[in-house]
Amino acid sequence: MEIDLEVLGRWLIVAGVALVVIGAALMVVKRLGGLGQFPGTLRWQVGNLTCVAPLLLSLLISVVLTIILNLILRGMNK
Repeated sequence: MEIDLEVLGRWLIVAGVALVVIGAALMVVKRLGGLGQFPGTLRWQVGNLTCVAPLLLSLLISVVLTIILNLILRGMNK
């Protein structure tokens, strides 16, 4: 089995661009005040135990990543 270096190179470029986008998004979120204040976040606190469930943020991230991955995979199949 031979490795196709062109395909491997494309995947590395896509992975690199994805890491840059994720890093930039994290930097912007940090400057805006973090994710704890995002609407749809459920927070329970009992004594010293705190449980945070970011439901709306999880749904939003899932939808965005699904769209991005579909676009990338459709672009690679052409």
